[in-house]
Amino acid sequence: MSTASKPRLQSLDALRGFDMLWILGAEGLFAALIVLFAGINLPTSWLSWADGQMHHSVWHGITFYDVIFPLFIFLSGVALGLSGKRIDHLTFAERKPKYLHALKRLGLLLLLGVIYNHGWGTGIPADPEQVRYASVLGRIAFAWFFAAMLIWHTSLTTQIVSTGVILVGYALLLLVVPYPGGEAGVLSESVSINAYIDSLLLPGISYQNLAVDPEGVLSTIPAIANALIGSFVGRYIVKPHAKGEWAKVATMFMAGIAFIAAAQIFSTVLPINKTLWTSTFVLATCGWSLLLLAAFYAVIDVLQYKRWAHVFTIVGCNAIVIYVASSLMNWQYLASSVFGGVINGAPDLIQPLLSVIALLFVQCALLHWLYKRKIFISI
Repeated sequence: MSTASKPRLQSLDALRGFDMLWILGAEGLFAALIVLFAGINLPTSWLSWADGQMHHSVWHGITFYDVIFPLFIFLSGVALGLSGKRIDHLTFAERKPKYLHALKRLGLLLLLGVIYNHGWGTGIPADPEQVRYASVLGRIAFAWFFAAMLIWHTSLTTQIVSTGVILVGYALLLLVVPYPGGEAGVLSESVSINAYIDSLLLPGISYQNLAVDPEGVLSTIPAIANALIGSFVGRYIVKPHAKGEWAKVATMFMAGIAFIAAAQIFSTVLPINKTLWTSTFVLATCGWSLLLLAAFYAVIDVLQYKRWAHVFTIVGCNAIVIYVASSLMNWQYLASSVFGGVINGAPDLIQPLLSVIALLFVQCALLHWLYKRKIFISI
């Protein structure tokens, strides 16, 4: 637990909070609005489209909900770029605290990931083979850890080359490398080199017992590129620009569009796929992450319009805390216990919307309590 002692990049905290709110329950807003609009005979086609964006792609393709997880990794990279410096010129004694912190963060996130997977009171199984070890937090941990090691020990040129090697190498691995029981380039839900590698290296069970775990071993490698690209953006933001802050915003927007365009072009060869975390998925999600960060940076840090994003900021400052709590606590039960009478007394059409609002409110209330006391629990 730490108390803030220096200014934070507020757009980074706000965007992290915006990202996290959709996981905490805001994705249900559009489904609730569909019920309300349909009940009063208003058009719902745009709401149906928006609700579709609140679900993961079935296989190939990308939706807004697919961007949420890689955006978080990208933002962890941005934070690295804002403060990360090479430490390989220091003595080992001087570097040791950094290494210990990195290893502690890696281990703690891996542990919390396992706990998250077995939340809601079911408990961790007594049989180690019935535990799901792969997790969202685990992927964040590995992506941050390896990105940090590169940032601390290599030049910017080496980091850029490493990012390219990861993306190209992983793409070639998926497309041209044969493996036992499968064919090179086959990327189906049941057969892929990812599923084969997971069967060899991933202990325990996979997500929903699928052939390939969406947070599996092989697909964690390209996620490092998300963090590295984020670190390049953080490094760019923190340095003064001869043409001012708006030049930074414009560059980030153009870079985001270029990434998305590249993803679409190369998707004819390697589909955009979240479960496999394909190289084109990295390009697409980094593109959208850049556009979102550019927009938040322009409004919050350049124009200094901050009050509208306060709720995002208080969530973003303790994002990991509320994410883990979303598995360990039944927030819906708590929201119903506090606001159930009001919700049930409202007209039927508005009850789903009030339920979503109540769910978000009780979670944000805890985070606001922490924020007001300047308690930021970091890992």
